[in-house]
Amino acid sequence: MPSISEQAKANVLIQALPYIQKYSGQTIVIKYGGNAMISEELKNAVMSDIVLLQLTGINVVLVHGGGPEISDMLKKIGKESKFVGGLRVTDEETIDVVQMVLAGKVNKSLVQLLEQHSGKAIGLCGLDGRMIMAEKKIAGEDLGFVGEIIEVNTGVITHATSNGYIPIISTIAGGYNGAVYNINADLAAARIAAELKAAKLILMTDIKGLLRDKDDDETLIPVVNVSEVPMLKREGIISGGMIPKIDCCVEAVRRGVKRAHIIDGRIPHSILIEMFSDEGIGTMFY
Repeated sequence: MPSISEQAKANVLIQALPYIQKYSGQTIVIKYGGNAMISEELKNAVMSDIVLLQLTGINVVLVHGGGPEISDMLKKIGKESKFVGGLRVTDEETIDVVQMVLAGKVNKSLVQLLEQHSGKAIGLCGLDGRMIMAEKKIAGEDLGFVGEIIEVNTGVITHATSNGYIPIISTIAGGYNGAVYNINADLAAARIAAELKAAKLILMTDIKGLLRDKDDDETLIPVVNVSEVPMLKREGIISGGMIPKIDCCVEAVRRGVKRAHIIDGRIPHSILIEMFSDEGIGTMFY
């Protein structure tokens, strides 16, 4: 890799300055998932990005999934994973595994990794402080303990950020009936961002962003007004697995988040590129 001249480093910092000034003191919510949670290089890049953002005065809230880890654990106990419409069918045995893997193994591993990068992290889940309250999701097929978010309480999150911690949140929710529910991490991140009145919601994915032609990375659509989304769906540009992700961005913006972004988590330091450069990366919804 070619070395970067001292002048080039200075130019990068100068370009970042107005963005640091703009976002200092504000909150951003990052939904962490995809290959960036698997590759060691990318995991380390994400954690160093988050620590740097906090050092510039930005309140960072990290929301994570863990689907592959849940599937691996279910396989170890001889249970097959079943999905309907992209949602995991979650019976009583599966919700126990989901809670153990997400709030336990994955969450605390991320806390430890962030602290290895000199961050100050605290692991939370939707059960803490009644952060995420849900009811059973009613769908065509019974999905078991899959939840629909009814209420988000951010007190425990803001208490953590105001005391210098980066909250790392796993998306299981409490039910008013005492049950525990599995919540889609993109949806949870969108609702948390809205309740926190975040300046940005960033969804890390394994794609470049919204493409006009899904087979051509050169057709990236960099900016979308949420009013354009229904038309893009009718034209088939938003389809398949992109629909729920973009719906989350639309919901976040309509609930008051200033900007929502889908970025390519396969690119090292994609968060910093999005936050602190003129060009940005991925697709922005406003």
